[in-house]
Amino acid sequence: MQHLIDSISTLYTQWKGIAPVSVDMLPQSGSERRYFRLHGKSETVIGTYGANVPENNAFIYFSDHFKKCNLAIPEIFVVSEDRQYYLQQDFGEVSLLNHLEAKGFCDEVYNLFKNSLTELARLQVKGDEGLDYNQCLTNKEFGKQAIMADLLYFKYYFLDALRKPYDKQKLIDDFEALSNYLTHTEYKFFMFRDFQSRNIMIEKDGSPHFIDYQGGMKGAPQYDVASMLWQARANLPDEWKNKLLEDYMDSFENFTGNRIDRNVFRSQYNGYVLIRLLQVLGAYGFRGLFERKAQFLTSIPLALTNLKEFFNHQSVGISVPEFRKVLDICVADEVVQLFTPTQATEKTLLVVKVCSFSYRKEMPKDNSGNGGGFVFDCRGILNPGRIESMKTQTGRDKEVKDFLEQQTKMPEFLNSVFDIVDTTVEAYIQRDFESLMVSFGCTGGQHRSVYAADAMARHLKNKFKVKVELRHLVQDEKNWVNELEGGR
Repeated sequence: MQHLIDSISTLYTQWKGIAPVSVDMLPQSGSERRYFRLHGKSETVIGTYGANVPENNAFIYFSDHFKKCNLAIPEIFVVSEDRQYYLQQDFGEVSLLNHLEAKGFCDEVYNLFKNSLTELARLQVKGDEGLDYNQCLTNKEFGKQAIMADLLYFKYYFLDALRKPYDKQKLIDDFEALSNYLTHTEYKFFMFRDFQSRNIMIEKDGSPHFIDYQGGMKGAPQYDVASMLWQARANLPDEWKNKLLEDYMDSFENFTGNRIDRNVFRSQYNGYVLIRLLQVLGAYGFRGLFERKAQFLTSIPLALTNLKEFFNHQSVGISVPEFRKVLDICVADEVVQLFTPTQATEKTLLVVKVCSFSYRKEMPKDNSGNGGGFVFDCRGILNPGRIESMKTQTGRDKEVKDFLEQQTKMPEFLNSVFDIVDTTVEAYIQRDFESLMVSFGCTGGQHRSVYAADAMARHLKNKFKVKVELRHLVQDEKNWVNELEGGR
């Protein structure tokens, strides 16, 4: 990973004529791209590394074109000769989703959503003017082929994983019918493709700016609106969805200069809501069921609830009986329950004791009388304590956390640990057991075990809402000694 930091720093130096003061590696998202925040003397920029050069070229081309149209996207400052690295404008760390999670469904957040949709309409219409769609990463247009790809993504990575019977040929026929119906849309402009609240950055003045539009193509504007309003993580109330759709249509008419048939627009919007919901389920299935990433598995119940809510109140305007049968299977209570973890209540007796320790010292003791529970050895993970800058740090310091997350197999290790522990925690909640101990050991009890114990405690609280007692034996002892010494 150091070679990526060195390369992005070199690009910054070539651009500015001076080396960056510092470089922060940002958390990796769902893609394979890596992001960095480079600090200058008075400003910051975002550095990006992507091995997929065609993807980089699409983003850079779109950005240059949109910037000339004064749209709400980042400026590209410099690109490396091999096109794998580039520096772009930094809009900060606060997304629209962050605002929603922090403040809830209030007027301020509603206006942020409304303003974001206004800027979306501007981007779709104004950005479409003079845009060379030959520069798109894959398809030039979100037509039948792309719609079928989304539907098959859902089929292979979610539906088939359920192992439920259905008529495969009839389903493909219904996919064909729905694709044909949605392809013949009256309106086609630039389609963002992944327009959601995480990809909308809010500056201090409240203005929205967009990132991650490299997958854009020509297509129905309703798709982007559906992506935003039906994002499972946002879980917007129906009143907001309906009102924001009206707000968007007002803006869309304003930028196109033409009145639209709102009934037709809504009908086609509903079809794209369905396509987007299924594409998201396919993505969650791929990331969760096949790549075994826990955070995507926990999102599946939200996506299924979204799908069920949609079908209870909306129609796509076309008869697709086998498709409807399959969707009824997906939103059945037993399927939703399959992906919904058992969660603790106020009456739940279970307390999970999570701790870190050093193998050089005494292992943790369980005083509950139930035995020691799980003990996981973290010494197979590369030790950040062997690197000079991290010797005196702990698993709670940013440099150590970045190292463990991005340069070791700690994420894979923890995913396997979560699978094992989750089974027991769920059973213990259901059976009214009172105590479980989960311990992580490493050489010094300072880096790897501390990070792992913190991650486990956070995972159990988020997934099961269970009571967790967290202790770091070595670090707690050090803090206690320091307090004694400070008091003398």
